[in-house]
Amino acid sequence: MSTGGHHSPRLRLLVDWHHDARAARPVIREFFAGVRILGRGFGMWRTHPKLLALGLVPALIAFVLLAAALTPFGLALGSITDWITPFADGWVTPWRELLRAGLGAVLLIAALALAGAVFTALTLTIGDPFYQRIWRGIERSLGGPEPTGDTGLMTTIGEGIRLIVLGVLVALLTLVIGFLPLVGGVLASVVGVVLSGRLVARELTGRAFDARGLTTYSRSELLGSGRARVIGFGVATQLCFLVPLGAIVTMPAAVAGSTILARSLTERAPASLQTADPPPPPRA
Repeated sequence: MSTGGHHSPRLRLLVDWHHDARAARPVIREFFAGVRILGRGFGMWRTHPKLLALGLVPALIAFVLLAAALTPFGLALGSITDWITPFADGWVTPWRELLRAGLGAVLLIAALALAGAVFTALTLTIGDPFYQRIWRGIERSLGGPEPTGDTGLMTTIGEGIRLIVLGVLVALLTLVIGFLPLVGGVLASVVGVVLSGRLVARELTGRAFDARGLTTYSRSELLGSGRARVIGFGVATQLCFLVPLGAIVTMPAAVAGSTILARSLTERAPASLQTADPPPPPRA
């Protein structure tokens, strides 16, 4: 009896671990489902090359503008870190170099987290007519009823400004996390990619949701119901953006993939979330 009692806490821990692992499987499966949806978006380059090619020029323009801003920042990073840390001038080698290199890495991580949001906002605003054609073409290729709503340019600009503001907040959070001892750099990288990826995914699905006439509440509920899938799609997109010149080719594929993502979230949602407007309150 004593032996069984001696092993029961260990057995309980094993059972709890197994239960937690089983509970995590659907989340992991949904995350990689989002990654695969971006893969389907890239697959549209093979089946709809002319359609997706429409999005290359706006993405290239936005990339050039962003590179023109980031390149001087990167070149001046050493001077910036020296200016921020004058107290380290008298430190001995290698501590001074390690401090400033770590600070430079944190600043670069924060800048890249913001860059993804700014690139998305700029590209969608510059190429609004082209990306409208892309998502509508993908909707038709998926079959079923095609949403008939439209997104005006002012709405696109407003959403872009909102995305940039939220991107600044994510960059600031990433910057703060980056100063944590030992784990700051790694943790800041993960948090930056995940949060900025989610912002990008939300922005990219905006056209498909707006065309369905969904309210802000319904849109948020849909994204929340498939949170792991949305994050998987957004993280994969954000990582592709970080590949040199990858953002230009990725953007049209991401717009196509976001259309598939919005369709998948809408189809499995309760009917109450698929309505354009809430029902009017009953009269007294």
